[in-house]
Amino acid sequence: MAERNGFLPIRTNTFDRVFISVVLFIAISLFWMRFLEPHAPLWVSTLLSAILGQWIIRKG
Repeated sequence: MAERNGFLPIRTNTFDRVFISVVLFIAISLFWMRFLEPHAPLWVSTLLSAILGQWIIRKG
């Protein structure tokens, strides 16, 4: 796996970007359940996290 420069402030390979995406998925889900769950369903957070993760993996 070749390292490359993207919009992230560090040089990353594919595994690094997947790991960052998973950590963000967990953080967004926890934030959502704590503060936004009464106002919007959890599937919205899952969809948002999946879109963000895909963007990080491809462009990051």
